Amino acid sequence: MDTGALLLSVELATLTTLLLVGLGLPLAWWLANTRWKGRFLVEAVVALPLVLPPTVLGFYLLVGLGPRSPAGRAFEAVVGHPFPFSFAGLLLASVLYSAPFAVQPFVGALAGVDRRLLEASHALGVSRLGTFFRVALPLAWPGVLAGTVLAFAHTLGEFGVVLMVGGNIPGRTRTLSVAIFDHVEALEYAAAHRTAALLLGVSFVVLALVHALRRGSLPAWNGR
Repeated sequence: MDTGALLLSVELATLTTLLLVGLGLPLAWWLANTRWKGRFLVEAVVALPLVLPPTVLGFYLLVGLGPRSPAGRAFEAVVGHPFPFSFAGLLLASVLYSAPFAVQPFVGALAGVDRRLLEASHALGVSRLGTFFRVALPLAWPGVLAGTVLAFAHTLGEFGVVLMVGGNIPGRTRTLSVAIFDHVEALEYAAAHRTAALLLGVSFVVLALVHALRRGSLPAWNGR
């Protein structure tokens, strides 16, 4: 097992998931409640990575955030190094590529909250932010948790966009999926089996958890 690749993958998946929860929940709350007719355009942009080849996303990120582009120079000024072949670049690419796996379950869960409960909370003088945290989020938590777990697992197994943006630099951009690719190329099938078995086990546990959440097999959160 490539310990360095494992630790880097877990770090990347954890940070990506935290960012998607922080950024995706407000976006999902807006999508679940807005009456704007152009909402479908935002939904299409969020869902685009589901059908877009990861190499295409990686290519346009390299073009748009390359060292010669204005956005790329701004990125380098903020983080201190160029976008390509960097962990910060991997993180940005992972957030974009895993976004639909978090945002879509968030939207479905929040849209399923009984609107009468939200209106009652507003009628009692609770602010919109308070209503979200005290009413909507506790009721939608299975879907929110499912999206969080899916985003983590999807990032953990990313390959195309990770290889395209970060390459294969041990300790910096070499993730588990890239390590498997290297092991297979070198005919190191035993090492590839060990890493692949780990990702297979994580994927199975994640899917089992998501289905359990959808069936209501886990206890509800009371918001306390």
